[in-house]
Amino acid sequence: MNIKKIQLPLQTVSLIIGFMVWVMISSLIPHIRKDIDLSASDIALVTAVPVILGSLLRIVLGYWTNLLGARIIFVSSFLILLVPVFYISIANSVTDLILGGLLLGIGGAVFSVGVTSMPKYYPKERHGFVNGIYGSGNIGTAITSFSAPILANSIGWENTARTFMIPLLLFALLNFLFGDRREPKVTTSLGSQLKAVIKNEKLLFISIFYFITFGSFVAFTVYLPNFLVSNFELSPVDAGIRTAGFITLATIMRPVGGWLGDKFNPFIILLYVFAGLTISGVLLSFSPTITLYTVGCLTVALCAGTGNGTIFKLVPYYFSKQAGIVNGIVSAMGGIGGFFPPIMLTIVYNMTGHYAIGFMALSQFALASFVIVLWMFYIERLSLESKLINSVAQGMMVTTKNGIIQKVNPAFSMVTGYSREEVIGKTPSILRSGKHDETFYKNMWKSIHEKGFWQGEIWNKRKNNEPYLEWLTISEVKNDAGEVKYYVGMFSDITEERGKK
Repeated sequence: MNIKKIQLPLQTVSLIIGFMVWVMISSLIPHIRKDIDLSASDIALVTAVPVILGSLLRIVLGYWTNLLGARIIFVSSFLILLVPVFYISIANSVTDLILGGLLLGIGGAVFSVGVTSMPKYYPKERHGFVNGIYGSGNIGTAITSFSAPILANSIGWENTARTFMIPLLLFALLNFLFGDRREPKVTTSLGSQLKAVIKNEKLLFISIFYFITFGSFVAFTVYLPNFLVSNFELSPVDAGIRTAGFITLATIMRPVGGWLGDKFNPFIILLYVFAGLTISGVLLSFSPTITLYTVGCLTVALCAGTGNGTIFKLVPYYFSKQAGIVNGIVSAMGGIGGFFPPIMLTIVYNMTGHYAIGFMALSQFALASFVIVLWMFYIERLSLESKLINSVAQGMMVTTKNGIIQKVNPAFSMVTGYSREEVIGKTPSILRSGKHDETFYKNMWKSIHEKGFWQGEIWNKRKNNEPYLEWLTISEVKNDAGEVKYYVGMFSDITEERGKK
């Protein structure tokens, strides 16, 4: 058996189990509240608490996965989860649910295990799709949202909670037997990795993006079951089915988002994602009918799922050497993004009697993210243009249409002897050798204006006044309106070649 080939399905299903357990309380809350007296604020806190540890612990688990390997982390996590699952099954107070729910967060924290481990087995151009496949393990939340209320109707919520101990034991065993014991390890200290990335603005932006996309997914997952029962008077089973539909769509779109991030520019995909979230937030803020509410929620699922897959394409793109700790930080921010919305929605509802302001906040955060993505997209393009210019082996000079030098590359300085600072803002006349008359230059520019380019031999001089012969090509650069905005000159020193001839 090829152990490496089974890691993706093994870890993906392990994530399904972790997420099944993670949302156990929120899925059973309509039944739990029949036996335990819970206010609206209690419900918001109890359903949000598992997200706390599930978020913060992701940073540590990402680091530990690099240090110890996914096998040890999955086995340990599932064995520890047996304790809160059993404790919740015998809970008889709000305090019991909060304490059990806090440890239940480990089920959500295991997300950072796979996103750290799986890229070690695949080339970078497939990381988006592979992380998307692994991330589809959040279908576990849909399984629990759908099945838990049905089981609770038959065997009671206490026995339903205890049934989660079976898959935890099973997959602790499977990971122990089939997890990769030889997974490549990264032994760089946690402090060193944090120091290398913490001041990088791209980490902040990626974290914000995931805060919105995964936060939306988690928030709606834990918020919908009780909201649909309370606001639209649906049965717990019907609410569970609708929540499962939301989760399923978001889950399906996650690998699609990863694939799109591999196939196209991930920034373009994220622009569509945040535009969709902005519109859906506005729709939901008007407290629509169940039909329009469904449309708004499914739009959130579509965009959030796509965004979740696409964002993790950016992590190895920018942080290939610190992927473990960065995956943990980004994952933690996504989990925290799911902690605050249910609480904020409850506070807003208690103050105003409706949820409009809360949903409008989602819209505004998404709009702000849209602007940040747009800015990063153009900064990335400018950076790429700069890298292209600097990597060209020939000398290159870019001037305005009035002949003012804007950019030169390192090859320009090697040939001419002039540094970038010495020529920016000046004209190419500083290179004139004096060997050509005005007629030569008039004919050159006539060709450029008529044909859009000129190429040929020309004598110029270096900074030390040494003349040299170059092969020069000058081309026009026009905007969409057909107006000349820049001239680009590319040249090679052919003095020695001509001398040999």
